[in-house]
Amino acid sequence: MKSGGKILIGLLSGAAAGVVAGLLFAPKKGKDTRKAIADTSDNYYKGAKGRVTDFSDSVGHKIDALKAKTKANFSNSKSEEKINEAKAEIHEMKAS
Repeated sequence: MKSGGKILIGLLSGAAAGVVAGLLFAPKKGKDTRKAIADTSDNYYKGAKGRVTDFSDSVGHKIDALKAKTKANFSNSKSEEKINEAKAEIHEMKAS
């Protein structure tokens, strides 16, 4: 293993040991510490889930905008073309 890998493993091991020591010697009761850890992890989970949902919605709107633009380019009438262009603009605004 290269020295960079050994250093990284050493840093991560030291950080993990520090966290464990901090939890063991913390002035709070175990029940309070476990609740704080659960609350923090729940907040991180909800935040990540929200970002994934926002990203998914954005991608969906971009796909819908692309479909509408394609329909506008291949439409047979001017009114159908304008309708699809308007749909594409709406989806582009929602994707932003």
